Amino acid sequence: MKKSLAIMILFAMAWSMTLAANSSIAGKCMTCHKEKTTGLYKQWLDSNHALHNVTCYDCHAAERKEPDAFEHEGAWIATLVTPKDCGACHPQQTQEVSESYHATAAEILDSKDAYLAHVAGGNPIAVVGCETCHGSKVQIDPNSPNKLSKLSWPNSGIGRLNPDGSKGSCTACHTRHSFDKAQARQPEACSKCHLGPDHPQKEIYEESKHGNAYYTNIDKMNLDSDKWVVGEDYYIAPTCATCHMSATPNQKFTHDVGQRISWTLRPPISKRQDNWQQKKENMQDVCAACHENQFVENFYYQFDAVVRLYNEKFARPATEIMNLLKKNKRLERQAAFSNKIEWVYWELWHHEGRRTRHGAAMAGPDYAWWHGMYDVAQNFYFDFLPEAQHYNDPEVNAYIEKLLNDNPMHSWINRSTQELKEEIRSGKMQQVYEDLFQEDK
Repeated sequence: MKKSLAIMILFAMAWSMTLAANSSIAGKCMTCHKEKTTGLYKQWLDSNHALHNVTCYDCHAAERKEPDAFEHEGAWIATLVTPKDCGACHPQQTQEVSESYHATAAEILDSKDAYLAHVAGGNPIAVVGCETCHGSKVQIDPNSPNKLSKLSWPNSGIGRLNPDGSKGSCTACHTRHSFDKAQARQPEACSKCHLGPDHPQKEIYEESKHGNAYYTNIDKMNLDSDKWVVGEDYYIAPTCATCHMSATPNQKFTHDVGQRISWTLRPPISKRQDNWQQKKENMQDVCAACHENQFVENFYYQFDAVVRLYNEKFARPATEIMNLLKKNKRLERQAAFSNKIEWVYWELWHHEGRRTRHGAAMAGPDYAWWHGMYDVAQNFYFDFLPEAQHYNDPEVNAYIEKLLNDNPMHSWINRSTQELKEEIRSGKMQQVYEDLFQEDK
């Protein structure tokens, strides 16, 4: 018993000495950085970290053996603060992020997006234009003062591949060094990456009634509140965080942004997510904080129909034509994107098709139609199909002829305007698309 007590006393003494040493190091950090990097110091000073006595050294301390550790002013530190570091205090959030789609974002480094940036653009633009959002594989340079290679640092990409094996960067959303929760709750936190011709969520949100209500009532959003439950702590409008992460009266907040998404709208042909029924219910629960159930169900009825319309009318036929051309070895050049039709097909789904689907998902009618399906249709009929026929492949030409003559969704192109208007007025045109409104089981 006495031996155990002695061990406990020795442990407490050692721990006290460690705390004292760490406190001394932390004091040196703050004294120096208050002068050398005043802006960063003040961001930290105003943060909840400072309020709870979480210092520079608590986050940046490193073991000597860590690959990115370097000695600085008598202490071993690392420039990078990774999810593994944050997980020491925020284990649940770190676990949820590691299981999310965000954590896989750097896999784009092996995708067609990154390939296109490298070959059609060049390596510098891939570093700045792709890896800055998706995350780089952080490289170690032993000759650099902070041991991080200039090719991969700075980088706060959401799926950054860190030297300690962790994936992601918490500062992608919680901007250093304030880590302000109010900032992370606002749509601007997401708009660094979620904007532009291929995924214009920022622009769609700003167009939507949700965005309109938010931007004209920001002062009523209670963004600084510790508790932030939609319908209880705020009710004016949702933000990106509201729908994809934050708490509802029935759900806890989550850092896994995929738990409320029932469709995968990114690929050429939209797909249902695993466990999509539950994920759909999760999102509908968010909607129900401000909308009655019939409103929510009807919205999904229309949204799902647009996704199926895009899939069946344009995405599947275009993909089948591309597969036939590749199978029959009709493309002139071997390198991906070295043939015009590959660019036309790419923009059909990667730009125009995504705008359609995201516009429908986020209640942005202009993006669903004029920036979306309108461009899809024009591209498909007057760019993609003529370019496919250019190869004069019998199998492809037969497929296109059957599509335009026998498929009621496409045969309009060979008929008269008057006849088509009559079918629109009579409701016959609507019957062509009735199957698209059938709910998945």
